[in-house]
Amino acid sequence: MTITAPVPTAPVPRAERMRYGGLIVILLMGFLLVTAEFLPNGVLTEMAETLGVTPGQAGQTVTVTALVGLVVAPTVGLIFPRLDRRSLLVWMALAAAASNLIVAISPNLIIVLVARFLLGAAISAFWAMSISVAARLTGPERLGRGVMFTSAGVSLATVAGVPLGVMLSELVSWQAAFAITGGLMVALAVALRFALPSVPAAQASSIRLLVDTLRRPGIGLGMVGHVLVVLGHFISYTYVRLALERIPDVDASTIVVLLALFGVGGLAGNITIGLVIDKSFAFFAVFAPLVIAGAVVSMIVFSGSIVGVGIVIVLWGFFFSSWLIVANTWVGHRMPDRLEAGGSLVVVGFQGAITLAAGVGGLLVDLLDVELVYVVGAVSLLLGAVLFGLSGRVSARAAGHQLRV
Repeated sequence: MTITAPVPTAPVPRAERMRYGGLIVILLMGFLLVTAEFLPNGVLTEMAETLGVTPGQAGQTVTVTALVGLVVAPTVGLIFPRLDRRSLLVWMALAAAASNLIVAISPNLIIVLVARFLLGAAISAFWAMSISVAARLTGPERLGRGVMFTSAGVSLATVAGVPLGVMLSELVSWQAAFAITGGLMVALAVALRFALPSVPAAQASSIRLLVDTLRRPGIGLGMVGHVLVVLGHFISYTYVRLALERIPDVDASTIVVLLALFGVGGLAGNITIGLVIDKSFAFFAVFAPLVIAGAVVSMIVFSGSIVGVGIVIVLWGFFFSSWLIVANTWVGHRMPDRLEAGGSLVVVGFQGAITLAAGVGGLLVDLLDVELVYVVGAVSLLLGAVLFGLSGRVSARAAGHQLRV
């Protein structure tokens, strides 16, 4: 088997200590970006009424951010090949701030959608660069702990960020909620400039590099596995409301509590798995999808018990919300000289899987019963686990061959 020689890249300097100030700022950036991304979900009716559109049309403000991610994630490093990654994150924070402030004063949906393009670009750039920044703040040997902070911001937004945004919209208005989020992003841009160290761009950045990275032994298999894991989750979770409504005598308030448990489990999973992931990423790359698949099936099996569903949904949140920690740590250990390329591929796979899940899931839920949709999601997760297992074997075999040569 031919081993592809790595393209020279800027080495990641060894961090003598964890730079917790920088990590906290990165956590806050993830928190604010995800809060802004999904804020329309909580104020959809008010937005639609103000802008004079249907709720379905207003919902495209969330869809557009995912679609932009498919384009920006693999190209942001190509567009800014020499720009220091600290400066790039500062500019992305300002772009997100501009997006939210424009939305707050927009008179129609077209301007809102254009403004949300800026937010989608900022989110994708953040995820694509987060591995390089985390490695600079922690050192490559503690990369998993650094990624834990970026993912914790997402989980925190799931638990508290979006509900806080909705509360603000109720106290003042939905426009004020976006304006406040935009103001906080401006403050965050300043904090990023002073809290982060310089993070030099990779010396080699091109489409050829992304393709070459995928051709490395085991990497392509792992990336396909990553897409299948995210696809299986979102095919199921997008229609979790339908699954929860199967519980006897369940009401809207109970469903809210059950969904909140997903976020609580996710926050706990980020912290717990983040502390051990550097030495066990290969195990969790297989084990986590297996547990999520079991949780998806159990949502149907235990649909007669609120307590049973509650336990299952906590486990589901625990393992899926930490999936980006697993995937990004896998990238950091399997391709330490390709952090930006690997990070971009992870984001592209994630956003592509979300888009595919929305289309395929919507078709399946209309044609089939929700139980069968959940079976499809579980099968996708199982296939993802299998491919990650094979990926590990291929990588180990290639490494052994390289040592013998």
